[in-house]
Amino acid sequence: MTEAISEFVHDGDSVAIEGFTAFICFAAGHEIMRQRRRDLTLIRMTPDALYDQMIAGGVASKLVFSYLGNPGVGPLHCIRRAVEQGIPRPLEIEEYSHGGLVARYQAAANGLPFFPIRSYVGTDLPKVNPDIRFIKDPYGGGSIAVVPPLRPKVAIIHAQRADHDGNTHLWGLIGVQKEVAFAADKVIVVAEELVESSVIRSDPNRTLVPGLVVDAVVIEPFGAHPSYVQGFYDRDNAFYLEWDRVSRDPSTTTAWIEEWVFGVKNRSQYLVKLGTAALDALRPSPLPAAPVDYGEYR
Repeated sequence: MTEAISEFVHDGDSVAIEGFTAFICFAAGHEIMRQRRRDLTLIRMTPDALYDQMIAGGVASKLVFSYLGNPGVGPLHCIRRAVEQGIPRPLEIEEYSHGGLVARYQAAANGLPFFPIRSYVGTDLPKVNPDIRFIKDPYGGGSIAVVPPLRPKVAIIHAQRADHDGNTHLWGLIGVQKEVAFAADKVIVVAEELVESSVIRSDPNRTLVPGLVVDAVVIEPFGAHPSYVQGFYDRDNAFYLEWDRVSRDPSTTTAWIEEWVFGVKNRSQYLVKLGTAALDALRPSPLPAAPVDYGEYR
């Protein structure tokens, strides 16, 4: 992880760490903080505790998003302080709907100048975001909103497994991992385990991210904690409740970051500090899917 972040994430870059509730790569975000990156534009459909921590750590000057909050708990106090008070530094925000941000990724992934979307009709978002514009449908459908392509400099996605070439299997609540991988200039895949290419080829429909768009592969077990990875570990709900308490005050926020981010050298030390019992409590019971026989032509 240290090597991948050092090589691909630089001051001033736009960085998307995606994952919709699941697959949120906290390990990568914490390493970005440890390497003291600055002036990043952070992009994410649903900024939650990770981006709250990163913004509290001073890495970002702008946030592009479509929803923000501590899911099931409440607001993100660090982001709110940055927007309203400039603590620890001012933060520019650029807001879209979920559909709008997905459309921006899709436009970039397909090399399009814009992407049409109907859901902005009758909303107030176009009043506060000048990049949401309306054009005349050339096929006679009236006025339709369009959004520009969104091509992050770096996308970091988490997955269950990948091979040495970056071919990546994902299953569960996959969000926009595929879309952002094809939209970004550089892609870092962080996986729970490294597997042989034969494992990937045995189930090609599960390969949502092909190696041809991947620039680095990092193997980082529990790299998405406290979010979850389907089949590997559950969401650590207690963590999100605790973060709500900690993040309400700048002093307790700073103390947490010093202890859990800067106070450990890497993710391995983070896991040791978290403790085996805490990790074991998050492991799910087996629930295999029905087998699929692809058949073999002779």
